[in-house]
Amino acid sequence: MKISNYRIDLESVVDEVKKQGYNLIGVQIPEGLKIHGLRIIDFLHNSTGKDFVLNVDPCFGACDIPYNSLKEIGVDLIIHIGHLPISSVVKKTSLPILFIEAKADLKLEKTVEASIPFLVGSKVGVITTAQHIHVLEEIVEIIESNGLKVVIGEGDNRISQKGLILGCNFSAATSISDDVDCFLFVGSGDFHPLGLLFNTKKPVVAADPYTGRVRVDELLDLKDMILKQRYGAIAMCRHAKRFGILLGLKPGQQRFDLAVEIKKKLEEIGKEAYLLSMDEFSPSKLLGLEKIDCFVSTACPRIAIDDYLRYKIPMITPAELDILLGLRKWSDYVFDQITEF
Repeated sequence: MKISNYRIDLESVVDEVKKQGYNLIGVQIPEGLKIHGLRIIDFLHNSTGKDFVLNVDPCFGACDIPYNSLKEIGVDLIIHIGHLPISSVVKKTSLPILFIEAKADLKLEKTVEASIPFLVGSKVGVITTAQHIHVLEEIVEIIESNGLKVVIGEGDNRISQKGLILGCNFSAATSISDDVDCFLFVGSGDFHPLGLLFNTKKPVVAADPYTGRVRVDELLDLKDMILKQRYGAIAMCRHAKRFGILLGLKPGQQRFDLAVEIKKKLEEIGKEAYLLSMDEFSPSKLLGLEKIDCFVSTACPRIAIDDYLRYKIPMITPAELDILLGLRKWSDYVFDQITEF
């Protein structure tokens, strides 16, 4: 089915529901497609005669599947639209999960061609997101037809396909950073290409197939802005005595061992440290606590950076904490990642 700029294989959902005889099916949809949620539910219900529950909580990715709460109301299958599976999340649930891609239905040739003059050197690492991974071979063909060599990296166990990155995991890029001269990111938004810049230390060209824009210098300006912001956050924590270590409860964001390790590290140098768990992060949930000087988030790496201005108390990542404690040099600054090897 064509929905907005995406092709979503709802027909395979219908076939699976009919084949397996599921009765109550939970459906998760990314924020950008939620406006079409009722249309999707109507199609599935009319095609199968079964009942569907649309989960309208914000969906941040395959790390964020509320299988326990859906199971409690009798759901016997979860349809997760728009993201590719994370194996560790799938293993945690006894409910079957059917991952359905939302494939961007866009013409890429002009945008990729426009990026060619900005690519540095002769070896290019190509990276993209779940919405465009189905056209990765097409992107490679365009680049190689211009005389360049393309290298596609394989990520860790959190990454289901070669050349794919998540907002919390850049391993498909870092695994080949020594083998390429630059990276081409095909996709939208700032966080992914900025993560490539910080974590690979290589030039990055961002080609947005939705707008046709190709960005290089703008990314460098954004990188400088983020560095200033993060330097300020770390500096504000310099004299902190009491730390709140934030532990995410979403299935694919739980890093309990890391949180405990950080707590121990801080206590060993005479700091007070407390483990604080949350499912949905918001500043209001932290207001009722006694005085905390600094939060360290072990949940989604994007929270500390994307939501920085929402929190009155500075929030830093585990990698930034290491800079604060002198365990990592500022010149080695990287975005935090959730990795699984």
